[in-house]
Amino acid sequence: MSLISPIINREEPMRVIDLIKWAETYFSGKGFDHPRAEIEWFLQELLNCNRMDIYLRFEEILSLSQLSTLRSWINRRLEHEPLQYITGFTEFYGRKFIVNEHVLIPRPETERLIDIALEKITQMDSPTILDVGTGSGCIAITLAKESVNSDISAIDISKSALKTAMDNAKQMDVKNIHFSHLDILEENFLHPIDILISNPPYIPKNNMNVLMRDVQEYEPLFALTDGKDGLNFYRKFSQIAKSIVKSGGWLILEVGSDEHPQMAKEVFSQSGFKNMRLIKDYNGDDRILIVPTK
Repeated sequence: MSLISPIINREEPMRVIDLIKWAETYFSGKGFDHPRAEIEWFLQELLNCNRMDIYLRFEEILSLSQLSTLRSWINRRLEHEPLQYITGFTEFYGRKFIVNEHVLIPRPETERLIDIALEKITQMDSPTILDVGTGSGCIAITLAKESVNSDISAIDISKSALKTAMDNAKQMDVKNIHFSHLDILEENFLHPIDILISNPPYIPKNNMNVLMRDVQEYEPLFALTDGKDGLNFYRKFSQIAKSIVKSGGWLILEVGSDEHPQMAKEVFSQSGFKNMRLIKDYNGDDRILIVPTK
């Protein structure tokens, strides 16, 4: 049984503008914080256009087939399934990536990892990079596209995530990445690298219950939390960095919120690292920890 309003259940075509007006009111009534953004996301995928083009095409009539697809998507969204999983794609660093329930949805703040890595790469000839917990492959693939002379290894504990990453690499015709199934907490990565980059699971187990429903119920648990205090991966990185990251290299790591950035930094300080820096994201929050290996 359909959960949505009988207005869109009618077997009649609808104009884009009528659909936007209906959906804005409907999603608002269902408690969604950004109701217009909900329907804009679906229309961009349905019409294969960008957000601005939606409003240039506002008189366009959607076919019954398009409306049928949209009804299915809206019903799924009412259960708080993330928009990105429903349409199967999201954008990261200007590129379109396949996403599904096996991988974390890339966030805009993670793009800062790319910016910082590219700054470091310009100082290196043919840099070797390890992406830990590659997920959709968004970090590794973006670096491979932006720095074609890089040699990149991308690892993940999930074979399903690796398949998604490899699908993304294939569709973007990326050749300079080696994907491997490896649990960095239990297994050793033996090749020397210039940069270790990661957006690891850093949400403390005790904080999982405060996440929004979209995240708690749909995104993979192993990509969100280490099941402990959110510092397990940073401890491991601090233990292996001196043996695999070359002198003059870097660890570039995303960190969490509140006290987590300072706690992650302290992990490296206790392991003898110096000159670590916390870099703010575009919202002014500490989100990237940079650790030099000198």
